[in-house]
Formats: sequence, C-alpha cells, structure tokens
Amino acid sequence: MNRYILIRRLRGPAILLLIGVLALLDKMDVIDHFWGLFWPLLLVLLGVFLLAERTALASEDQYPPPPYPGGFYPGQAAGYPPPAGAVTEPGTAIVPANSTDLENGGGRQ
Repeated sequence: MNRYILIRRLRGPAILLLIGVLALLDKMDVIDHFWGLFWPLLLVLLGVFLLAERTALASEDQYPPPPYPGGFYPGQAAGYPPPAGAVTEPGTAIVPANSTDLENGGGRQ
C-alpha cells in the first residue's frame, strides 16, 4: 500500500484518539480545561499529518491512484483494455439509442 494513502487513513483515528485521551485526562482531573488544550493539540496533530503526507508524496515516484471512476487501477498500465464493465466513452443520453430508433425518425411517427 502507498504510504501517502496509509497516512491519510490514519488521520481520523488519530483525532479520535486525541479526543479520547484528553477526555480521559479531564475526567481524572489531570487537566482542567479540555477544550483549551484540545484545539492547539489538534492543530499540531493536523500539521504533523500534512507534513508526513507531503514527505510521503515527495519520496514516491508516482502519485497515488486517481479517486475518480474510470481511472486506471493500481498496477494497470495505460494501453491495456479497461476492466469488464468499465465505461470507455462518456455518453450524453440517459438511455442509449438503438439503431432502429434512428431509422424510424427517433420513435416519432
């Protein structure tokens, strides 16, 4: 797995862990103000994750796979046929037209 994707996936659990640890310390009366300590630590945590993501991107030779449908799968080189069921050409119609519809004047009589 790509290190960039791994770091992105760890961001949410790390924030939940920060909230849990600070709430536990607040309940044990180790710290006095939960929210007064939470916001600075949250900003530091997010900054560390952003720095780690940029470092992971800079050390890789290629960017992570595209997040949009129809993009190449990881490990699939350009020029190979797309996987079964993938849309290769975008259409503009909701329902594709049959060749008999075009011969009859679009279904209008």
